Amino acid sequence: MPQPSPWQHTRNASIADDIDFEIKGQELQFVEIELDPGESAIAEAGAMVWKDAPVGMATIFGDGSGGADQGFASKLLGAGKRLLTGESLFTTVFTHNGQGKARVAFASPTPGAILPLRLADYGGRLICQKDSFLAAAKGVAIGIQFQKRILTGLFGGEGFIMQKLEGDGWVFVQMGGTVMERELKPGEELHVDTGCLAAYTPTIDFDLQTVGGVKSMVFGGEGVFFARLRGPGKVWIQSLPFSRLAGRMLAAAGSRGGQNRGEGSVLGVIGDIVGGNR
Repeated sequence: MPQPSPWQHTRNASIADDIDFEIKGQELQFVEIELDPGESAIAEAGAMVWKDAPVGMATIFGDGSGGADQGFASKLLGAGKRLLTGESLFTTVFTHNGQGKARVAFASPTPGAILPLRLADYGGRLICQKDSFLAAAKGVAIGIQFQKRILTGLFGGEGFIMQKLEGDGWVFVQMGGTVMERELKPGEELHVDTGCLAAYTPTIDFDLQTVGGVKSMVFGGEGVFFARLRGPGKVWIQSLPFSRLAGRMLAAAGSRGGQNRGEGSVLGVIGDIVGGNR
């Protein structure tokens, strides 16, 4: 998928600030955002790498999408939504208070890709995994998306709650490993490992599909369910979800030591017993 041309996209009237940006790096990327005087970007706490001196910082409740006249109750509600998705109660706003151009950079905390998406190109809304938001133009709202089906919420990999990004500006989402975008036609289905589902547009029908017979469920190491995605709409798939990376690291460096090639299945437990790890 071709990346937007850095620093050269056409500005237009929108709710969110129309920022310029450039994404740098390969496996450990960071996004460098260029601001005009008065423009702002928001980011997760601790995501900043560096900034020019004229760029000021302010920590706020929620995401600041309601503007300066937003009441305390609304700010508290926005912060509470972020807490439900596992994020901090606060976000940091970076505003260019000087003249000319100024830049600020934010880094992804895990190996993978930073994906720039203009929400206006996707109907103004995107649903993604809980910890995917990295930064955005000020004016983008960060909310929550509840899974409507109970089984999907219980076994869908991300639980009942996912992140919902709304607005018309640029957002930068972090995804693990290599990222692939698929556009599904009406009625077209795609089965994805639940942890590898990174984001999708609201027109996608998201449900669960069993992996197959009992043997596949018990010995296949792929869990019990796949994510069943039905078009029309777009889907983003990540090859290395952070939960999988963390699990492999713990398995390799745990107190019991050793390497287990059967993680996630009954074979892994049997291997531990045979190898004296249990």
